[in-house]
Amino acid sequence: MVQTYKETINENAIKKNGLTERAHKDTIIKNQSKPRVVKNFFSSDEVTKLQELNEKLPTTIHNKEQNAIKKRWLQGYDEKLDKIFANRLKNEVGDFKFDSLKAEDGSDVFGLIQKCYLPLPTHTDTGFNLNDIIYKQTLVPLTPYGQTVIFKNRFYGVATFFTIDENELIKDGPNLTLNERCRKSSQHIKHGETKEFDSEIHKKYLAHEDINNLNGLEVEFIFEWSPGDMLIFDRSHLHAASSNIENFKTGIATFLKK
Repeated sequence: MVQTYKETINENAIKKNGLTERAHKDTIIKNQSKPRVVKNFFSSDEVTKLQELNEKLPTTIHNKEQNAIKKRWLQGYDEKLDKIFANRLKNEVGDFKFDSLKAEDGSDVFGLIQKCYLPLPTHTDTGFNLNDIIYKQTLVPLTPYGQTVIFKNRFYGVATFFTIDENELIKDGPNLTLNERCRKSSQHIKHGETKEFDSEIHKKYLAHEDINNLNGLEVEFIFEWSPGDMLIFDRSHLHAASSNIENFKTGIATFLKK
């Protein structure tokens, strides 16, 4: 299926999906490490406070395509939580800069609190500026059910959703990056790739994806959601939400750079 797709898609679509190389790639690779979990990064009481914070924060965007409600973690709503998060995060990952939306006053946003009703397919959160030295990203669940699948495969272009669906790829264009929206690309699958994805993992965790879209990908880590735990992994990792959702799930995603 993949080879047929690459033979039939028109030249303009292929050209549109050719992504530029990232600067400082060697430095980014030197900073890479395996995914890991910090158990009880937030206590149960702190998770309750984060859930209360989420209720207070204004909605940033309701993404209809993803069926997700996203809120910026703005500083000042709970200064004690702000300080706890910033200090503990530095203890875990060392020096960093936040790479998220800025608040209206120019202050750093600590992350996006996302309430998702549908699972996100395979993508990277590599940002939109190819000059940035992308670093780690973190995920803290506020609800207890679900998983996040981290693949061994990596990508260093701009933030991208990966698909072999020709109808989706035709929608792609550089203006998506300018508008701070993810590109769409089939570059995750090498031309002529014949290694099939693990059918059991697909059935258990990734049933929302076309299994052919996962050819050539290998799973490195599956994060079981537990409120207050923190998943830390490199932003270059391809990853996807699992298909296991009970109504919705909510988590805090934070993106870091050097």
